Amino acid sequence: MFGGHVTVPVNSPHLRKSGSRQLFSDLETSEMKGIGGTPLATAAMLPSPVLLWRLKVVMLFFFWVFSCCKISWDSVMRMSLDLRDLFLYEAFLYYNPLLLVTAAVWFWGANLWVFAQSNVNYSKIFDLDQNHLTHKEIWKCATWMTIIVPTSMTSYLYLYSHGEVSWAASQPVLLYTAVAIILIFPFDIFYLSSRFFFLRTLWRIVFPFQAIAFADFFVADILTSMSKVFSDLERSVCRMVHRQVATIAWFEADSVCGSHSVAIPIVLVLPYIFRLFQCLRQYRDTKEKISLLNALKYSTAVPVIFLSALKYHVFPDNWINFYRPLWLLSSFLNSLYSFYWDITRDWDLSCFTRIFKFTKPHLVSQLIYGQNWVYFWVIGSNLILRCTWTYKLSAHLRHNHLTVFAITTLEIFRRFQWAFFRVENEWNKMNSKQNVQMQDISGEEEKLLNLNNHNV
Repeated sequence: MFGGHVTVPVNSPHLRKSGSRQLFSDLETSEMKGIGGTPLATAAMLPSPVLLWRLKVVMLFFFWVFSCCKISWDSVMRMSLDLRDLFLYEAFLYYNPLLLVTAAVWFWGANLWVFAQSNVNYSKIFDLDQNHLTHKEIWKCATWMTIIVPTSMTSYLYLYSHGEVSWAASQPVLLYTAVAIILIFPFDIFYLSSRFFFLRTLWRIVFPFQAIAFADFFVADILTSMSKVFSDLERSVCRMVHRQVATIAWFEADSVCGSHSVAIPIVLVLPYIFRLFQCLRQYRDTKEKISLLNALKYSTAVPVIFLSALKYHVFPDNWINFYRPLWLLSSFLNSLYSFYWDITRDWDLSCFTRIFKFTKPHLVSQLIYGQNWVYFWVIGSNLILRCTWTYKLSAHLRHNHLTVFAITTLEIFRRFQWAFFRVENEWNKMNSKQNVQMQDISGEEEKLLNLNNHNV
């Protein structure tokens, strides 16, 4: 309506005087054709160079995927049957953590895209600077990770199957070293400000000696969902340090890096301990009892993890008759408590009442995700995935790597689904505070005006 293009007929009386000829002649129309009589409109229908370039990139990507799958399959088929499963489990252990981190980066890019489409100022919520990464840059990083990690895994399989054991053992070592160097690289490349912000947030999570910011406990909550990733990272680095890569010695369950290691439950529980200390620090700063109830929620994960680990350190009869019922009870309490907290506190749905008030005007209703089915979906899926995540901590699933990988991927998906509504709730709170402040300011202005309107 405003600023649009107005279409005027060619023989409009406003474009020519009375008795004059038509402004656009047939000769001028013929001059608008290209060489050989080809209209310029036909040339405009040709694909643009950018589109052709993107098409080539997509074709190269699928060729790369096919090549990696073909080389990996041929490499695995070259191995003997008695070593194939053991070797695949070892290869999966080294690359499983980075594949899951890659999936998390893709999900986070989707979060930022939805925030941008919903006009949620996430940079203000997380207190980011002007150089923060957008969803496009996050997806660019995820694309490179998607290419590099499977390529390294393919090289590992190929070199080992062709007898180059030492070269194969160097592949995961080089990959982990490169990731560590990129994270701590002190020069202004590879998004230095964003890397510094992430590392500083991790430092604040591990050592909560200061007031807890929103980004601190938000990232800490994500780390609790990736505790299995850190456990596999610990086992992978342990084998690299003890030079057990591409060997069968690592499969000994009671070895220093075996599946019965005490370090596994310790690493699993660390993200929950960090989050617990954050809640205690927040209670010290605010004196709000809700922080203690939140700390209690994270403390319920501790018995789940350590009771599960006892399966490898007690007699089978003791595990079945005593410890397993305790583990089931603690898992049930942790899942229900965490689900309740997600709904009532993190998302502020107040036990589903917000769903049934969509037809009524409300300050925090329908600002971002106003469809009823969205909230029904997220509540139901969150309950199911909360239970499956607790089940994954069961000790007997450690060697079933495909099941653990699937459940961990679903947990990462649940967490970044959780992020949509957690950020929505925080954005609504910030807007409500701003509205209250604006009302206070307007009220003070009215008082001043009333004082100035006195009789002389």
